[in-house]
Amino acid sequence: MAETEELKVSLPLLNEPAPDFEAVSTQGPIKLSDFRGKYVVLFSHPSDFTPVCTTEFGSFATATEEFEKRDVQLIGLSVDSVPSHLAWIRDIEKIFDTKVKFPVIADLDTKVSRAYGMLHPGYSATATVRSVFIIDDKGILRAMIYYPASAGRSIPEILRVIDSLKTTDESGYTTPADWKPGEPVIVPPSLNAETVEGEEESTAKGLDYKAWYLRYKK
Repeated sequence: MAETEELKVSLPLLNEPAPDFEAVSTQGPIKLSDFRGKYVVLFSHPSDFTPVCTTEFGSFATATEEFEKRDVQLIGLSVDSVPSHLAWIRDIEKIFDTKVKFPVIADLDTKVSRAYGMLHPGYSATATVRSVFIIDDKGILRAMIYYPASAGRSIPEILRVIDSLKTTDESGYTTPADWKPGEPVIVPPSLNAETVEGEEESTAKGLDYKAWYLRYKK
């Protein structure tokens, strides 16, 4: 019980500042605050030299250009050492014929892992869970995604969430389920009963009316 209690950590909260950190990585010391002004995708993996994690890193590396187009910095993390990370990266680059350009944190003291709730007692006392944290250009935590150890992440889904967040920030519109860039977005409903627009008013504004609380805009 004592060990379980010791491992209990608080999860960071959405729409609040992401916990800042300074850590050792495969590209030297890094600080989260160093990347202010661009989005950051901080993702943890259970362990180096494991099959599912290897496929994920290969996919992240292959999609690096897509993240760069969106001005997003990738940062990997596990509790393995820098030498272990570097040796594993060489394998990944050989297997997938690509370059791992992003830093990978060696969180041996688990400070970053604890700050982000990456250590779950029911999963492991020594390995980080498979998690993703999307932090915006102002340092605000905007999304968190957790996966079981047996299921590799969908990189296109992470990109989709980033595109959705940026679309909402720029336009004020929200995005429906399975939305992709270029598809209709959702116009926020009015909360004032006196100004609720019906189908006729919505159509006149070029909106696709489904209900007073669900209207699409191309």
